[in-house]
Amino acid sequence: MRLMHRFGESIRHFKQGHLDPSSLQFRLTLEVAAPLILGLGSVALWTSWKMQQILITTHLQSVDYIADRFPRDVQIYSEMLPLEAGLQKTIDNVSVPGLLIWVKSPSGKLLARSNDLNTASISIPELMSFAEMPLKPEVYPVSNRALVLSQRPIRINGNPLGTVYLARDITEENRQLVAAVQGLALVCGLAMIAIMIAIAIRIRQALRPLQEMSQIAGAISAEDLKEAQLQLSHAPREVKELAQTFNMMLSRLSDSWEQQREFVSNVSHELRTPLTVVFGYLQSLLRRGTNLNDYQREALETAASEADRTVRLLQDLLDLARADSGYARVQLESVPLRELLQEVASMAERFSNRSILITAPKDVSAIANRDRLKQVLLNLIDNAVKYSTPDQDVVLELQHTERQATIQVRDRGIGIPLLDQSRIFERFYRVDEARSRSTGGHGLGLAIVKTLVEGMGGTIMIKSKLAEGSTFTIALPLGSENP
Repeated sequence: MRLMHRFGESIRHFKQGHLDPSSLQFRLTLEVAAPLILGLGSVALWTSWKMQQILITTHLQSVDYIADRFPRDVQIYSEMLPLEAGLQKTIDNVSVPGLLIWVKSPSGKLLARSNDLNTASISIPELMSFAEMPLKPEVYPVSNRALVLSQRPIRINGNPLGTVYLARDITEENRQLVAAVQGLALVCGLAMIAIMIAIAIRIRQALRPLQEMSQIAGAISAEDLKEAQLQLSHAPREVKELAQTFNMMLSRLSDSWEQQREFVSNVSHELRTPLTVVFGYLQSLLRRGTNLNDYQREALETAASEADRTVRLLQDLLDLARADSGYARVQLESVPLRELLQEVASMAERFSNRSILITAPKDVSAIANRDRLKQVLLNLIDNAVKYSTPDQDVVLELQHTERQATIQVRDRGIGIPLLDQSRIFERFYRVDEARSRSTGGHGLGLAIVKTLVEGMGGTIMIKSKLAEGSTFTIALPLGSENP
């Protein structure tokens, strides 16, 4: 039983999506693509930064070279030409496209300037306002444009002649660089998307056999263990080996399950008869033992009680074994529910000395097996009686919809904790070991109830609150005789 319980838990985990190929594919795609995207993005950013540094450095070096050369050329030309002509000649000689040069005397008089200074995109007054410029070229924003500015003092034969000012407009080159960087970013973005798509497709292909394996494993139940086999025709070698191992495990589980089921069935059957005989003799001794002292009578009553409890346990095990083997299939018919509830309530009141209240409309029937449904209701009523006080009634309520009939068994007892409600129908599970032992429970009653209800095509649910009681709801298909 424990072996199949663990197998059922594993199958239930498969069905609940603990192995979700879509989620796994997404995670693997991110894990594989993230380093590639991070690396590609880092290279793109570094390349953009490096290109910008190279552009600026090139212009700075060019302006710095011209600024250093200008005073020497003025010295040379001043020996051959008048001062202003020598300055203009020097400016014409060192000028390059985009470079603006002008020379001012110490008093601020403009001595010479570039021929294209008037056509510059920056106004002359604004350029002339830069009286103080760095000796080393630096980039300055001027009127939404980027300029490399520098200045050098000019001396002729040791006498100060004035100052030369240089301005290199690098706005257009900077725009071209920005456009190139944007293009690089676009290409990198498209490359990243293409990489992620390619990785996702490859991972999906690799995980498809595992998805098939998950679906097949999720459909396996204890009933079809013997025939269950995983067949993966299109799968990598490693996955095929995993499927073969899983098939071997299923085969071993099937053999173990068959052996366990036969063992439980045989042992329960063999032990039930002698224990029933022992219980009968003990009851006979108690009835006829008029000369028994109190100690002997108490010992016999204890032995009879334990024998009876053991017989009931063996009967429960037999019922579960028959259900697991498929021998518990029963003939279903349309059963009038109100009459059945009245019969069950009358039986329960005689054995439990507890009042059973019935709320049931007439002419409601369900597709079920009369004897099995009676067993289910008696088990639920017995469970309600055990866990509620004698002054608390047990309620049987019948309702129906267009498709199904529902029977509620309600008590106002101690209730069941919320954490235990999801496991209350598991075999051998008991909410309170000490309490269950005192009431004679083995943790099989509700498991048998669930097995019988599902065998009739119905469902059973529980709703409970501590100190407020529990409500078990059985839903069965409506019978053909309903109005």
